[in-house]
Amino acid sequence: MTVSLPYLYSFRRCPYAMRARLGLLFAGLQVELREIVLKNKPAQMLAISPKGTVPVLQRIDGTVIEESREIMLWALEQQDPQGLLDSETLPQANALIEQNDNEFKYWLDRYKYADRHLEMTQTEYRQQGEEFLQVLEAMLTKKAYLLGDSASIADIGIMPFVRQFAHVDREVFYSLPYPKLQSWLQNWLEHPIFLQAMTKFQPWQEEDDVVVFPASFIPLC
Repeated sequence: MTVSLPYLYSFRRCPYAMRARLGLLFAGLQVELREIVLKNKPAQMLAISPKGTVPVLQRIDGTVIEESREIMLWALEQQDPQGLLDSETLPQANALIEQNDNEFKYWLDRYKYADRHLEMTQTEYRQQGEEFLQVLEAMLTKKAYLLGDSASIADIGIMPFVRQFAHVDREVFYSLPYPKLQSWLQNWLEHPIFLQAMTKFQPWQEEDDVVVFPASFIPLC
């Protein structure tokens, strides 16, 4: 018997898509994964989401979720065995993700693509981005995770973007005075769930066999 699953259009290296996959994994939900190539977006994805960005989730009932934050929330609202949506910290988590998406991502893009944004130097763009890193460092001096002693939606929602910032120049990033943040990031990069989220898949073609993601679940305890 074939079980219907939501479709997730994703791109492995996109930080927005990363956090959507992390949300699904922590929720213990499976999807039919459709890995795309950004230069050759499938017509099926564009038909349901003309804006053409990933991730895009099409639920079994046909409704479409086009934003990574909403995919994370949708997944964890179905089931949340690790308590990433703790009601006491959720407002703070949402505010932190908002700052990440609207402020940090602006400077991250300019730091990564400084040759396209000649108004400032790459170092100046990095220093602007560091203002958010300093906020995270201060939070991590008190707790192992951003909002407490266990992971929250803030951690999985922000980590992929810090990873991207670090990977612009790893040597520079790990020389910066943010030891707690660097340790937090490294722990996430080695986390079994993150490694599973980063599994490589071939680009999806309509005639391909279904790719169920994840194929199996890693115990979280």
